[in-house]
Amino acid sequence: MLEQSFIWVTFQKAGIHCYPEAESSPELKDVSFLSHPHRHIFHFKVYLEVFHDNRDIEFLQVKKWLESLYSEKELALYFKSCEMLAKELYKKIEVKYPGRAVKIEIAEDGENGCSIYFSSTIEPLDE
Repeated sequence: MLEQSFIWVTFQKAGIHCYPEAESSPELKDVSFLSHPHRHIFHFKVYLEVFHDNRDIEFLQVKKWLESLYSEKELALYFKSCEMLAKELYKKIEVKYPGRAVKIEIAEDGENGCSIYFSSTIEPLDE
């Protein structure tokens, strides 16, 4: 049996964004208001692969570090889609925790969002 284990953490950040193309695209006419800057509470759920069952990575430390990326302005929410935010966040995670699978879910106001799975670059160990 192949098994892959993850920890996960959640956090929220307020941010402003917009979708400029919404104003000029005929297909997006009914949501053209999205072209103007508007506020959301972005809900993050980050899954990080672990390799054993005894706190390979402490999730409280992961959560604190992820939140600090935004509070210390290393990463910004402004004018980015959920997908853009997830890919940008993954780049930071991959540097700090290389060779691990990561799944990132980001939702606007906890309602609609994205889920992106980034596979590990190292094969899991057979035990």
